[in-house]
Amino acid sequence: MINLENLNIILTGATGGIGSAILDKLYNCNAKVIATGTNEEKLENIKKKFESVITKKFDISKHESIENFINDCNDIFENKIDILINNAGINRDNLTIRMKDSEWNDVLNLNLTSTFLLSKNVIKKMLKNKKGKIINITSVVGHTGNIGQANYAASKSGLIGMSKSLALEYGKKNIKINCISPGFIKSEMTDKISESFKQILESKISLDRFGNPEDVANAVIFLSSNLSDYITGETIHVNGGMYFS
Repeated sequence: MINLENLNIILTGATGGIGSAILDKLYNCNAKVIATGTNEEKLENIKKKFESVITKKFDISKHESIENFINDCNDIFENKIDILINNAGINRDNLTIRMKDSEWNDVLNLNLTSTFLLSKNVIKKMLKNKKGKIINITSVVGHTGNIGQANYAASKSGLIGMSKSLALEYGKKNIKINCISPGFIKSEMTDKISESFKQILESKISLDRFGNPEDVANAVIFLSSNLSDYITGETIHVNGGMYFS
């Protein structure tokens, strides 16, 4: 079993399906975690379930507050942030000619700009410690595109390019930046898909099924561990063979 004891980790989007699975794995691997989200009830449930996890309600779309948020996390972790997991994200699906400016801007601002600002501010802390890791959760549609998701695909594709650039900039400083790109994962969102359309989607997946949140979490644990210490600028695809890079 991988042991992440003594690692201090910030996890955004901790209250969603994939975020909850990641948190569960991190906790079981003995990591010290600050879990963030915007849903107070779900954050309270995290507190009850994981005594050692620190929860912070924070909306990462509030760009003006991100520097203070990272500073607060750095203080809690006594100036040692080891890993940032950028998992939070939103979608506002619509066909391009019907897409409102707000639907485009909201998705790009949170999925891409917020992740950039979180990474920028945490890298400043990691440089002082001469090490660190950033793990960005992207999406298969950032590679393939998808109907009705021009905004979401653009944000996730941009995240991949940004991560490669950061990996080039800070590799010599022992800071590794990688992506995990999930395909169709069982969640509240996919539960709403009709059975007939779900069958069509599954037929495009080599393993003939949707993935589980734990499949994504397993990849996060690998990248968080010392087993991945010679990996940077890469994207791990967790899509059951839906797409081969």
